[in-house]
Amino acid sequence: MPPHEPSPSWVIPNLVLRVEDMSHAGTSIFFESVKPKEALKLAVEASYTWLYTSHTAPTHVKSITLILRPIDGVAYTTSCGPGAHEIHFSLNWIKASKARARDEILGVLVHEVVHCFQYNAKDTCPGGLIEGIADFVRLHAGFIPPHWKPRAAEKWDAGYDATAYFLDWIEKRCGEGTIRRLNEFMKDSKYDNDIFKDVTGESVNSLYTLYCKHIERNDSGDTPHV
Repeated sequence: MPPHEPSPSWVIPNLVLRVEDMSHAGTSIFFESVKPKEALKLAVEASYTWLYTSHTAPTHVKSITLILRPIDGVAYTTSCGPGAHEIHFSLNWIKASKARARDEILGVLVHEVVHCFQYNAKDTCPGGLIEGIADFVRLHAGFIPPHWKPRAAEKWDAGYDATAYFLDWIEKRCGEGTIRRLNEFMKDSKYDNDIFKDVTGESVNSLYTLYCKHIERNDSGDTPHV
């Protein structure tokens, strides 16, 4: 369940759609699966819901342009001026995801829109944590790909779903709003691993050791403990 309902004070930026290949099969799948304005608005509200409160929600994002085009990979987000962002979403990926197109489209949009809003410690935050926070929001928004599951990666900031589940475990261990506070800490300060100790009272390495033990217990069938 979301920690709070959408706030009327949340600012929805100007939402723009650009399609670069109307004849691509992925284009038809996209429009058959979602309504673009509603899908982007849902992604914006998910970002606000899991990373901010009505008092802390940022207002600097003025526009988000979704560009559908046939590119390799899945999607990426770029800044194209003060308060302006572009999300480039692969029509090839949408076509390949036809069997579960709606959830995949919404999940990718949530992930990419988070990149428009999240703080990044003045561009010093590890990329794995950036991507992990984006997938943490996707996880809580409910758009979970079938292959996702908690796992002990080689390092805590391996990124994406691996880090997202670690952050989710921290949220459950330390209380609702922990990852929101982590994001807030990165608003005005450069990154340091001590941020985790400031937010949770424990070092990130200690937390990850405990998390890996938690995963091992679950994999062995033992009673899980947070």
